[in-house]
Amino acid sequence: MSIAARQTRCPDPYEPDRGADAVAHLPEIERSLQPLIAGTAGCSPYLAGLIAAEADWLPQAMDDPEAAIAEIMAKVPSLALSELPAGLRQGKRRIALLVALADLAGVWPLEQVTQVLTDFADASVQACLTELVAAEVARGKLPGGDDPALAGGMTALAMGKMGAGELNYSSDIDLICLFDETRFDPDDYHDVRSAFIRVTRKMTATLSDLAAGGYVFRTDLRLRPDASVTPVCLSMEAAERYYESVGRTWERAAYIKARACAGDIPAGARFLETLRPFVWRKHLDFAAIQDAHDMRLKIRDHKGLHGALVLEGHNMKLGRGGIREIEFFTQTRQLIAGGRDVSLRVRQTREGLSRLADANWVPHEVADTLYGDYRFHREVEHRLQMIGDAQTHTLPNDTDGFDRLAAFMGRDVAGLRSELTRRLEQVHGLTEGFFAPDAAPAPVTGDWGKDVTDRWPSYPALRTSRATEIFARLRPQIMASLQEAAKPDEALAQFDGFLAGLPAGVQLFSLFEANPQLTQLIVDIAATAPALSQYLSRNAAVLDAVIGGSFFDPWPDLPELVAALQAVLRAADDYEAKLIAARRWAKEWHFRIGVHHLRGLITADESGQQYAALADAVLTALWPEIVAEFAHKHGLPPGQGAVVLGMGSLGAARLNAASDLDLIVIYDADGVDASDGRRPLATRAYYARLTQALVTALSASMAEGRLYEVDMRLRPSGRQGPVATSFDSFCNYQRDEAWTWEHLALTRARPVAGNLEIGARIESFRVALLAEKGKATKVLSDVADMRDRIAGAKAPAGAWDAKIGAGRLQDTELFAQTAALCTGSSAREAPAQLAAGVAAGWLGDQQARAVGDASQLMWNIQAATRLLTDGAIDPDTLGEGGRRFLLRETGFDTMSDLLDAMESAAAAADAVISAKLKEP
Repeated sequence: MSIAARQTRCPDPYEPDRGADAVAHLPEIERSLQPLIAGTAGCSPYLAGLIAAEADWLPQAMDDPEAAIAEIMAKVPSLALSELPAGLRQGKRRIALLVALADLAGVWPLEQVTQVLTDFADASVQACLTELVAAEVARGKLPGGDDPALAGGMTALAMGKMGAGELNYSSDIDLICLFDETRFDPDDYHDVRSAFIRVTRKMTATLSDLAAGGYVFRTDLRLRPDASVTPVCLSMEAAERYYESVGRTWERAAYIKARACAGDIPAGARFLETLRPFVWRKHLDFAAIQDAHDMRLKIRDHKGLHGALVLEGHNMKLGRGGIREIEFFTQTRQLIAGGRDVSLRVRQTREGLSRLADANWVPHEVADTLYGDYRFHREVEHRLQMIGDAQTHTLPNDTDGFDRLAAFMGRDVAGLRSELTRRLEQVHGLTEGFFAPDAAPAPVTGDWGKDVTDRWPSYPALRTSRATEIFARLRPQIMASLQEAAKPDEALAQFDGFLAGLPAGVQLFSLFEANPQLTQLIVDIAATAPALSQYLSRNAAVLDAVIGGSFFDPWPDLPELVAALQAVLRAADDYEAKLIAARRWAKEWHFRIGVHHLRGLITADESGQQYAALADAVLTALWPEIVAEFAHKHGLPPGQGAVVLGMGSLGAARLNAASDLDLIVIYDADGVDASDGRRPLATRAYYARLTQALVTALSASMAEGRLYEVDMRLRPSGRQGPVATSFDSFCNYQRDEAWTWEHLALTRARPVAGNLEIGARIESFRVALLAEKGKATKVLSDVADMRDRIAGAKAPAGAWDAKIGAGRLQDTELFAQTAALCTGSSAREAPAQLAAGVAAGWLGDQQARAVGDASQLMWNIQAATRLLTDGAIDPDTLGEGGRRFLLRETGFDTMSDLLDAMESAAAAADAVISAKLKEP
């Protein structure tokens, strides 16, 4: 469709005579297009010259601009080496003219304008590389290749606006030229490198040199590694080594938009993939904010762009509220979070803002406003550049200049100036606070805590000047918050422990500075839960999750949780990376549960369910990965496979913050004797070693620690039995050989991962077996004997021990399991097991209530204790914050009231249990 049919706007001719001359050059142009031609030429001497030069070609091109562009692009690859300079310059002239007219007429939006310019730049670079490398091959300076377009292993990376498809009207192009050294014999390395350097220099000259008919693109190679001392084309290995060792934040930001645009594009894409860990850090990288802010200040210092907004001479790119502010704002946030969220790894500014908004890093209205301002700024920039084909971003210095710009935009001067001011100030207001947040609170006066804070400069986290500088800005807020704690000295001492345990500080302190609410959270944790505070010292990266957008959302259901971990595992490169990623992911969710419990967002029972659901998700998602890795060597699991049973607290779906996992693995080989892999194993050995692989995957200490400690002593025959048991052996053992304590353990067994069809068969067997074994005459006497042996083996750790002792948690849970066994109930949780005892007439209401109340109180205490400390409660060292948390969780006013209640509840439960176990 023609430009005339789609035109929505038109420039006014600032110089009417020049505009009339341009119309005169096009006698066959449609009458409706004459104002567009007159306005364009009357505002831009450069475009007036192009209209005159291309008068024979232009009318037909305006009938179908997209077809005209396609024709220009189609000619570029066919240009011979000798034809390249003139052919590319002609193509650029025509592209520049047609793009300008489609832009000025409102036919193409900004995104199409910049993409067409970028596409021609890509095609020009590709044509140069293809022909120039072919010339070096013909001279015998490079080995030949099957595909000349692959340029013998050389690639050009488009950086900046070219990489993003956002080239401006008179933009230069930023390229990094590399070659794949692995394609050549090492002995030929220096000759090959010299050839590629010649190619790069000739390409730059072809594109940049100003000759008759203008130039193609000014080409800038200064974004390459250490540009002042490195050649214009270097090996990928050398570039990778540079970025791994001394790459800086601004270079990471530059690679957000990097794209292999010409030459051996697959090799370029592989190189960019190797840089992924350099560009996208695995943790939230708020230190990038300071780096970006420092870069902004250096640019402003270098260009003299500080001070209040004055439109005359204002730089629309680098000045206050300009294009670079929006780009920095977008790219810095992408750097911060893109390591964790792959959806943010996009090149275009528009898409970047949109993805940030979708991920809740930027409000949608802010993203929309900033992109609206970005589009306006870029259109103003284009008009400035179209006037004389100058690489300028500067608004006019005089009235005449503003009159010309307003005419070019079809605006009145007053309205244009007003909108420029509004949008520039709007961008500044939306972005400046992100880079330069408000000053920290005034320092706390006095010498409070000086004996502690004097030690801080010696801590590892404060060993660098940058960490010290950031922490100095945070310190007033930290000290003020600590002084507001119920017991300031306790809070300070515990925060000191947190700070002392940090191995490094820059990233974490930057995180705090950008998110002040985290500082208060750390203070709250330090004042309440020293164990959680110490955990944070070693695992500060879990704080990433707090600001990841969904930390305080409702708890997801199990399929959602499993799907989230599976997505993390899919993104990992290999098996070890998957295990490390699983640890990192699980830590964040584990920390979330602890914080929610600490802040009263969930109850002790809910925390127990969530810790168990987290373990279920880990086992469900990891088991297929473990099996696949094992099968790679030894073949697929023989027969029907295996199921992982959760026992103990996991089976009952109630874990605490420090629980290990009681597991059993049961397989059904279905008569198959061995696996069929490269290194086959007999069936029994296969499943035994697969089970060991499961234990290792969960409990091995890796870069991110371990997932869980694993206990398999509840398997048939305990420590003496095989670590994996066949289905038939398991059933026969439970039916004919198992002791009463093993049947009690079976009351909590639950399939959690693996072949759940086998799990369903085990569940059917479990239900039937419990109904049968509960009729045994020795159950109560066996339990009474067990209880005595448990009491003799381990004494309570004092009056505050909620787990060990008569009538305490372990004792009440054992009794609940006894109730389930004696009544043949399939219930796994203690309250349901006690209820089954009442329903069957085995236990009275009052008896069940006494045991249940004690069990609930002891669980509330145990759940809180394992979150607060590494051991049993010591009220004297628990701290005021910890004591308040414990009292809130149990509903008592004082610690002495709580202790009295513990002793009373335990005594009441003990009386019921002891009497019941003495019955015939």
